Amino acid sequence: MVVLREESEESLNQLFRALADGTRRDILARAITEAPSVSDLAARYEMSFAAVQKHVAVLQRAGLVRKRANGREQLVSTDRERLQRAGELLDSYEVLWRRRVAQLDDVLREGK
Repeated sequence: MVVLREESEESLNQLFRALADGTRRDILARAITEAPSVSDLAARYEMSFAAVQKHVAVLQRAGLVRKRANGREQLVSTDRERLQRAGELLDSYEVLWRRRVAQLDDVLREGK
C-alpha cells in the first residue's frame, strides 16, 4: 500500500493516538469552524487549563492543529490538509479490508 509508506510509523502512531481521545477530537472539531484560544477551550471542559494545553500539544505534535499568537492568547486552528490525510489513510485501510473480506467470501464460496 503506497499511501501508508509515505508516512513514518511514528508519524502514523502520533496521528492515530491523537485521534483516539474524545476530548482531542472535540477540540479538533471546534478548531475547524473557529480559531478558539486555549483559554476558550479550557473553559468548555471540566478539566484544568494545563490538561487542555496537553491535549492541544498532542494534536499539534500529530500535525492536526496549529497554534498562533494573538496578543497574549494562543489561537488553535485545524490543519485541514493533515486531517484530510488522516481520512485518506483510513480510506486506504477500508479498501484493504474490503478486498480481504471479498477474498474470504471467494474462499468460502469455493468450499461449498
